[in-house]
Amino acid sequence: MVWSVRLDDDSHQTEKSADENRSTPCSGCGSDKIVQHSSRGERICDECGLVIEDELVDSGPEWRAFNHQERQEKARVGAPTSNTMHDKGLTTQIDWKDKDAHGRAISSKKRSQMRRLRKWQERIRAKDAGERNLQFALSEVDRMASALGVPRDVREVTSVIYRRALDEDLIRGRSIEGVATAALYAGCRQEGIPRSLEEVAEVSRVERVEISRTYRYISNELHLDLSPIDPKQYVPRFSSKLNLPQEVEAKANEIIEETADPLLSGRGPSGFAAAAIYAAAMLCNEKRTQKEVASVAQVTAVTIRNRYQEQIEMLGLQ
Repeated sequence: MVWSVRLDDDSHQTEKSADENRSTPCSGCGSDKIVQHSSRGERICDECGLVIEDELVDSGPEWRAFNHQERQEKARVGAPTSNTMHDKGLTTQIDWKDKDAHGRAISSKKRSQMRRLRKWQERIRAKDAGERNLQFALSEVDRMASALGVPRDVREVTSVIYRRALDEDLIRGRSIEGVATAALYAGCRQEGIPRSLEEVAEVSRVERVEISRTYRYISNELHLDLSPIDPKQYVPRFSSKLNLPQEVEAKANEIIEETADPLLSGRGPSGFAAAAIYAAAMLCNEKRTQKEVASVAQVTAVTIRNRYQEQIEMLGLQ
């Protein structure tokens, strides 16, 4: 939005938005020269003087700055709020560095005082059991997300899912780690990040069976709209880990497109994608063993063999 500044007869600073003028012309004369008086909270036609709108809320600062240095000193800015922290980042934090504002080391007496302040600060940040629960769960989500290499968007979505589960009392009778892991898996599914249940279970502290059971429970209770995973989402990552060329990746996608409709139902998408990569590598003379492909996809070699046989039979290949 482009703003122009002018001075009216009463020496009040006014602002005019070109985008706003084009969208809301004057109802009296039809002119698009609309002036906004911030000091009076009015929008006035510059041609006929008609007051189009009054009692506007001024969202600007209540102070005035006359140079760049004053603007920097008086500006009130900070980090944006984030759902990945239990307090959304709104509470204060005491820096771990034992230095003053000028970067000089503080005395031993001040250091011991700062250690006590940090200890009490950590204690009072979580005022009840619900916040302590959230604090521990979100730290687990952050640890697992870092191990899986998922983007920050997934962490935000996961945090929102866990907060909803906590608000609706879905955690009662279940472990915090299990619900946090299930929320992370749901977040990956919702954001379209291909991570299999085996990969998520590998970085978690709970068993795969518990994660699967908890995931089904919270997705049903929270009515999460989670579409089935497309096996083609796994192909680029698996191909990269196996050092396969682009030709094999394209061929694997073709195999999945031709065989997924009748064969994918009731089968794991990661194993199906791995079998397609194995078949494509065979066709392109970039042979990889079933054990290598199974290790990358975190499935068994038997799964690769069975899916591979189904795919080549449907394609009519020998």
